[in-house]
Amino acid sequence: MISLYAEVLAAVVLLLLAVSLARLHTVKTRADYLVAGRSLPTGVLLFTLLSSWIGAGSLFAGAENAYLNGFSALWLSAGGWVGLGLIYFLAPRARRFAQFTIPDLLEARYNQTARLLGVVAILFAYTAIASYQLRGGGDILHLIFPDTVSSTQGMVLVAVFVVVFTALAGMSSVAYMDVAIGLLVTGICIVATPMLLHHAGGWAGVRAALPASHFQVLGTITWVRAMEFFLPTLLLLLGNQSMYQKFFSAKSEQAARQAVVGWVLGTIFLETVIVAIAVIGSALYPTGEARQNPREIIAYTARHGLPAVLGALLLGAVFAKVISTANNYLFSPATNLVNDVYLRYLNPQASNKSVLLVSRAAIVALGVWTLVQAAYTQSILEKSLYAYTVYSAALTPVILAAFFSKRATAAGAVSAIAAGTLVTVFWDAEFVHRHLPAFLAQREALFPALLAAVLCLVGVSAFTERPSAEQLASLHGGSGAG
Repeated sequence: MISLYAEVLAAVVLLLLAVSLARLHTVKTRADYLVAGRSLPTGVLLFTLLSSWIGAGSLFAGAENAYLNGFSALWLSAGGWVGLGLIYFLAPRARRFAQFTIPDLLEARYNQTARLLGVVAILFAYTAIASYQLRGGGDILHLIFPDTVSSTQGMVLVAVFVVVFTALAGMSSVAYMDVAIGLLVTGICIVATPMLLHHAGGWAGVRAALPASHFQVLGTITWVRAMEFFLPTLLLLLGNQSMYQKFFSAKSEQAARQAVVGWVLGTIFLETVIVAIAVIGSALYPTGEARQNPREIIAYTARHGLPAVLGALLLGAVFAKVISTANNYLFSPATNLVNDVYLRYLNPQASNKSVLLVSRAAIVALGVWTLVQAAYTQSILEKSLYAYTVYSAALTPVILAAFFSKRATAAGAVSAIAAGTLVTVFWDAEFVHRHLPAFLAQREALFPALLAAVLCLVGVSAFTERPSAEQLASLHGGSGAG
């Protein structure tokens, strides 16, 4: 049995490596590495958007939430669904801007300080997201090889895979790997879900085994808690640099918009299926190891609730998804270090060869930092909410203002990014909690951080000079009036 799972995982790793090596010859310039030469067609763009969004956050954090709370876990996913509808209108604008990173946009619309603070916020958020992908991948390897691979050893192995795959061909490697992964995951989930439902005694059997709250809109959570799940994913998606980099990589504005339509449908389907599998798993395995480690319920159900071949394929698909998302969230901040620090301030005249070398070195360095964070990650759900909040509060308001407001100023943006980042990072610090009212100390950082950022953006912008026509031109094509 173990050999079957080992063979499937080996096949997945070799497939991903083959895709990376196949794309290596296409990488000759900075644009080739960072944005795939701006050549991604609709189909490739669709699957890389889908694969980068659905990773350990859905497969482990969302599944853990669903195991404990039932279908109310979809509040965590629903924020992304609403965000996707709004992104349909943002995608062409993002492709029209056609730079390399979100800090490019922040400097063009605001100033250099906004750019640098944006880099800091992205590093905090994205390495945190990448870290729990490593934790999830390590859990899968330990589940398959419990006597030979510990979770920590598994994390190290996954980190090596991710660094190698990401460093080889950059965005082109990431995007085309995502096509293979997206097709594999979608196909396996379509087959596995009805089989698991049958194994649990059908829908009636699942309902009989679980409390009624598992099938209610809120379940056991409050509306405030539902919004603490809903808003971070909504705001992360609207400002997500990884997503914007994919739009910058698109072949055309039309390809970007068409890909979003498929992304909406694919995300709603896959995230609902993932929650359903976790809920069915909670009915099948309410006690024992699954109860002790609810974040592993998808992998545990694949291992114990499906025929060996299908279970191995589902585990392989989950593992591939984790690798894919880690690739995206490691590659994205690496482009910030290269594009927004190295090329902007240290070596503006760097050759393509130097850029590629520094890019790969940045991926290795960030991979090590991400692995350190993964070693201290206990709850993937809590880590994901922290990462989403950093980005949601610090960057999404100023990114949306860059696209839609002609009144937001550089000073307003800088103060908003700083406020959102600081409140999130220090919210759980003991010296902060001692001075907070009890009702605030028990809440997540999202609402305080978001409120601080928006108040700074609006308030400071109201009392500082309007942006110049040049600052507005790249995104609005108009003057500073209005």
